[in-house]
Amino acid sequence: MATKTLLQGINDALHTEMGRDERVLIFGEDVGLNEGVFRATTDLQKEFGEERVFSTPLTETGIVGAAIGMAVYGLKPVPEIQFSDFIYPAFDQIVSEMAKFRYRSGGEYTCPMVIRTPYGGGIRGGLYHSQSPEAYFTHTPGLKVVIPSTPGDAKGLLASAIRGEDPVIFMEPKKIYRAVKGDVPDGDYTVPIGPARVAREGTDLSIFCYGAMVPVCEMAAEKAQEKDGFNVEIIDLRTLYPIDETAILQSVRKTGRALIVYEAPKTCGYGSEIAAIIAEQAVDSLEAPIKRIGGFDIPFPYTLEKIYVPDAIRVYLGIKDVLDYA
Repeated sequence: MATKTLLQGINDALHTEMGRDERVLIFGEDVGLNEGVFRATTDLQKEFGEERVFSTPLTETGIVGAAIGMAVYGLKPVPEIQFSDFIYPAFDQIVSEMAKFRYRSGGEYTCPMVIRTPYGGGIRGGLYHSQSPEAYFTHTPGLKVVIPSTPGDAKGLLASAIRGEDPVIFMEPKKIYRAVKGDVPDGDYTVPIGPARVAREGTDLSIFCYGAMVPVCEMAAEKAQEKDGFNVEIIDLRTLYPIDETAILQSVRKTGRALIVYEAPKTCGYGSEIAAIIAEQAVDSLEAPIKRIGGFDIPFPYTLEKIYVPDAIRVYLGIKDVLDYA
């Protein structure tokens, strides 16, 4: 067991999985000699060679298309899209081909591949390096969508994604690549895809969040505890699809109040699905309206990034709003 950053947890998973399965390949823009724009692929080419870790031209549709072909023929490709903002040229490959192979072939073919991509704000990347497109992919049957928030989960969830037989969109919150540290088990380690994680036990209010919003919500919950005596529970969803409805409903039935936090634009964001699940199946447990805190319905701003992305103050005020409801 070692203390590592989220980025190091990802790198650890890639090292481990390449070592245990020679079918695993890693490629994308600058991931070889340059070791990735965020250094997620540090030392991989040195250890496993250019045939298994290599850089590609700037062609997202080519990267994903090649990976699909490799996966269908028995390899385990882990392509990287350097920023999730640039995944859109490959969107048709992902939603029309990658997600459909098992279904369209009646189970004869699978497409075991993992697309890794950093997403979200927090690095002053501006309009084209800060988007959160997770909701697009959760709307696509055939895809699994995973977002870790801790170094241990980053390693364990990525390992499980690589070992699986279905395509996975593995989205990495780049804001906390190096800002979050935690224990990461050595060697062979997996975390199952599907179950959510109780990041903080509580009885007064349930917060549902994922990725970079988890530490933000933890700070807000601590403030609410210290200042107001509120006991807030935090559910880290981890897997956006398939979604852990059981964990969501158990938590909200216990607390009777729900706050949903995400940094994508609020309208039709992933949090809307959480709200719908609660409204459909646990409305009789609610003691206050469901509240969502998200990004604003505008393109991601550069100079106003700190206002756009939910912070601990906005979440704290949201906690008070829900708990003060009479």
